[in-house]
Amino acid sequence: MTEDLKKLIFQIGNDAKSAVQKLARIDSATKKRAIKAAAMTIKDATSEIISANLLDLENAKQKGLSESNIDRLMLNEERINSIVTSLETIADMDDPVGRTLDSWDRPNGMKISKVTVPLGVIGIIYESRPNVTADAGILCLKSGNAVILRGGSEAVHSNQAILIAMMKGLVASGIPEKAIQLIPTQDRSAVEMMLKDMVSFIDVIIPRGGKSLIASVQENAKVPVMGHLEGICHTYVHSDAELEMSVSIILNAKMRRTGICGATETVLIHQDVIASHAPAITRSLMEAGCEVRADEKIAPYAVGCQIANESDWGKEFLSPIIAIKSVDSIEEAVDHICQFGSGHTECIISSSKECAEVFFNNIDSAILMHNVSTQFADGGEFGLGAEIGIATGKIHARGPVGAAQLVSYKYQVSGSGQIRP
Repeated sequence: MTEDLKKLIFQIGNDAKSAVQKLARIDSATKKRAIKAAAMTIKDATSEIISANLLDLENAKQKGLSESNIDRLMLNEERINSIVTSLETIADMDDPVGRTLDSWDRPNGMKISKVTVPLGVIGIIYESRPNVTADAGILCLKSGNAVILRGGSEAVHSNQAILIAMMKGLVASGIPEKAIQLIPTQDRSAVEMMLKDMVSFIDVIIPRGGKSLIASVQENAKVPVMGHLEGICHTYVHSDAELEMSVSIILNAKMRRTGICGATETVLIHQDVIASHAPAITRSLMEAGCEVRADEKIAPYAVGCQIANESDWGKEFLSPIIAIKSVDSIEEAVDHICQFGSGHTECIISSSKECAEVFFNNIDSAILMHNVSTQFADGGEFGLGAEIGIATGKIHARGPVGAAQLVSYKYQVSGSGQIRP
């Protein structure tokens, strides 16, 4: 680790700390105008961003990245418009800073309020998805936080192009230039420093990427970490599930985008509807290009499938592969999910609200769904504008992490001269 790199990283940390103090003096209206301006400067730079992205895509293909990774990396006009829409949605949301969560009076006349405040400086380490540069930067800004971004080498040109475009609108609107910073080197020592040596600068680290990245961050960080390890999502077809709905939901839950953390990886089918539901479900998946790995009870109804083995349960494929298993009851479905799930997102397809309640009450994942594709496990779809990621831990934030989840709180106590006896 060179002294020059250490000086660079520490300077970025100092600048972020200073930016937090400046952001505290910027009102909600200014933040709203600035975020809308950033959305427009990103839109105006669409051609430049796509050109930068083409360089990253070419490098990715030369390195032999998987199709799912290339899909995450790819930007086109539609996806850039989606970034713009997300930023405009975030701009119009209520400011999460300065909200009174609770207040009460004490018998001695003291008035106590619990008020939201920014977390401070957030470090975000991410792979592939260049849209994270905009989403994460603006979500942190909306919640009054400064952010230090460290994107993957596969998206270096795209990330830089987005940041340049975004900051043009923000700085022109009065936002501190160092409120959103991108680590300008791909030296892995920079990540090591963020995790271990920047405790006095960074208040929380949020990793977003593959299993190996997140596991490494969680294992090595001395800074608190908010994140999830895997998206092993399940969809359970109950005995009273409608056939057409089951086919439609599962096809979308798996095949809309196979490389995202909200994609269903395992389908559980109640034994009473195997004969009626399994043929149509598996046929629709295979016709869409999905490899089906089914257990011995499902296999006779899934022409062309492979036989699943034990390693297929609890596996995050992130590709057009799905595991399908029979279960004898809703209790067995719940037990399977509790054993093999990652605490991300699970769905039950059922006509019964009572069965859905049993499912919801007995599974402790961050997101539980009833008759909904697991691909809706997304901050934008939850109305948060965008997300930094899906948190599966139980401390601070859980589920989609948007601006409202990037705050803490403080107590404000007012009195009239009270002293403690």
